[in-house]
Amino acid sequence: MKKRILIPTDFSRNAFNAIKYAMELYKREYCEFFILNTYYLSGYSKDNLLSPQPTDKDLSIVKERSEKNIERLKVQMSFYEENENHSFKYFSEFGPFFEVMKNVVAREDIELVIMGTQGETDNKTVILGSNAVNVMEKIRSCPVLAIPSTVLFKEPNEIVFPTSFRTHYKEKELSTLVEISRLLNAPIRILHVQKGRALSKPQIDNKLLLEKILEPASFTHHRLYNVDLKDGVSCFVQSRESEMIAIVNKKHNFFGSIFSNPMVKELGKHTNVPLLAMHDLRT
Repeated sequence: MKKRILIPTDFSRNAFNAIKYAMELYKREYCEFFILNTYYLSGYSKDNLLSPQPTDKDLSIVKERSEKNIERLKVQMSFYEENENHSFKYFSEFGPFFEVMKNVVAREDIELVIMGTQGETDNKTVILGSNAVNVMEKIRSCPVLAIPSTVLFKEPNEIVFPTSFRTHYKEKELSTLVEISRLLNAPIRILHVQKGRALSKPQIDNKLLLEKILEPASFTHHRLYNVDLKDGVSCFVQSRESEMIAIVNKKHNFFGSIFSNPMVKELGKHTNVPLLAMHDLRT
């Protein structure tokens, strides 16, 4: 079975970098890459009755632009060494970015989204761009791996995984983390930011369950005491020069809804490393 990976592109340099990163990350695996460009008309909304209907000419212009850029991307991709384990499909689809993304993820049974953290319109001073944050929040049926624009592929030295041990994980939720750790021989650093008290019995049970799930990979435990969560994670990553962070978006626990609070944005500003966002499958 080929792993099915979706990579959205706006034809920016960062988007192309994400494609190259994905190819290197899974170079030894059988993969089918779905390269997607979405196009839309500014000001048009099918949900707004007052929104002017696009003319055939308007639609034709944006469609043709997207399709031409897809053809250029295919030519660009042809210069890279072919990997017989990999196959590619290219899509040019009309509609709002997140709506099209959700539809393609469901339609093509996508197992992982890999994307750049900045597009053409994102603020270049903010590492984690708005599209990446929103995809991590809205695409909840599969993990999302966000690649900063300055990161060229290299096998990460370790993957930092912050946890509170307050909720139990499921094996499927963490399967991508275990997979990447094993693919790249990168140990997982389980980071617990503790507020002075010993772990409760439920936390100890959850810790043991987490260890069992991560058993196929290599991992170690680490603690920080009485520090702000996002500051603690950032300092840990920077001090160790860690090269990947993995988190689970568990609503109402630990991070709250992690992507609607400042933590990921803060990590994005201060840590220039790939960020793997997985999801609580019960939400």
